[in-house]
Amino acid sequence: MIGGFEDLLIWRRSKDLAILIYKIFKDNKDYSFKDQIERAVISISNNIAEGHEKGSKRDFVKFLYIAKGSCGEVRSMIVIALELGYIDKHKYESIYSELKEISKMIGGLIKKLG
Repeated sequence: MIGGFEDLLIWRRSKDLAILIYKIFKDNKDYSFKDQIERAVISISNNIAEGHEKGSKRDFVKFLYIAKGSCGEVRSMIVIALELGYIDKHKYESIYSELKEISKMIGGLIKKLG
């Protein structure tokens, strides 16, 4: 694998999403919800980075599957955040759409590496 994980568009987009989620929920008083969504969203970019750094295709794919699972977890939590009134419909739609796209990109990379 040439270059670092920082060169991967999928890593940059998932990192940017993590920053956005942290900012949105910064002042949320539901600490267990906030902690869970932050841990799940940071897991996406961190697993992409960790898998890439392992240096083998097999390990990278394994960590990409974990990142893809974290995308699903954050999508589930964002639906709940909307229904609890923690975010508005516009933020929900934007974040949900980005999560779907990141998940699709991860799936494409898994197929390419497979």
